[in-house]
Amino acid sequence: MRTVVLWAIASYLIGSFPTGYVITKLFHKDANGKRDGLDIRTIGSGAIGATNVGRAMGFGWARFTAIVDMLKGAFALLLAVHLVPAEEQNLIMAVAALAVVIGHNYPVWLKFRGGKGIATTYGTLFFIWPYESFAVVLLCGAIWYVLMKVTRYVSVASMVSTVAISVGLAMLGAPKEFIVASAILGALCVFRHRTNIVRLMHGTENRLK
Repeated sequence: MRTVVLWAIASYLIGSFPTGYVITKLFHKDANGKRDGLDIRTIGSGAIGATNVGRAMGFGWARFTAIVDMLKGAFALLLAVHLVPAEEQNLIMAVAALAVVIGHNYPVWLKFRGGKGIATTYGTLFFIWPYESFAVVLLCGAIWYVLMKVTRYVSVASMVSTVAISVGLAMLGAPKEFIVASAILGALCVFRHRTNIVRLMHGTENRLK
């Protein structure tokens, strides 16, 4: 139990690095081209993830934010793979997957106000069950892209594709710890998009241009 708790704490701290917040604070420029220390939480959705960074700074910075957020999840899982004994790996990796995304969504450094965890969930689950998880996450990434292109709603693409990951892992017979962890992360994604769901129901959700 002590090992599980320590891995949960370590993974949470890895995930809680506020990528989008740091990027906009350091690199956002005002209309005059001067860095203004923008707090990403004051614009758009108020989240610190790639989509909101894109609203403030454009696609290039959004992509960079998404990559770093994915790497946070990947780093936590790869640490577990290399440092945890084989007989304990499934449980520790599942706990690490949950904790790193929770860290991103609720970072202690920003009074627990973070992102929605999509990129970090993808980066985490990509490495949770090599090599099968590679195929599942890449396929769900393709689902995300198609839905985003067709609907122009990032929220819809994110919710459907993350929930689909747990379905894909279950269909391939993944260890139950990984199926449960991925299902919880899918549910967490939907929960984090609850305001988007309300806007979708009322027809006021923003589409990508």
